[in-house]
Amino acid sequence: MSKNFISPVILLVLVTLLPVLAACAPGSSVEVDVPSSTVVLTTPGPNPDQNKADAAGRVAGVVQGLWHGLIAPVTLIGSFFNPTMEMYEVHNNGREYNLGYLFGVALVFLILGLIGGRRR
Repeated sequence: MSKNFISPVILLVLVTLLPVLAACAPGSSVEVDVPSSTVVLTTPGPNPDQNKADAAGRVAGVVQGLWHGLIAPVTLIGSFFNPTMEMYEVHNNGREYNLGYLFGVALVFLILGLIGGRRR
């Protein structure tokens, strides 16, 4: 296959996959029953601390979300050893923080992909 054919195929798969993943949006739940066990898959609910200041009087915004997304791999590993360390700030302003967090995590994978691509 040529490279010109691969790009449209990947685009088609992504465009098809996007609505399927969007069906798993918050507020939906799926229950899977197997004769010997039950697995309940749910999505996250509302954040009760959204737009509420923390003990220092701060509410995390887009810049803090970007930073927390960039350091997410480090905080994940640290949270295994320190139970008080969290990956995500619950005292945030909502959509802006989530957007920054998502961009931060995506940037980590972009950087790792560029570094890995150069070595080949």
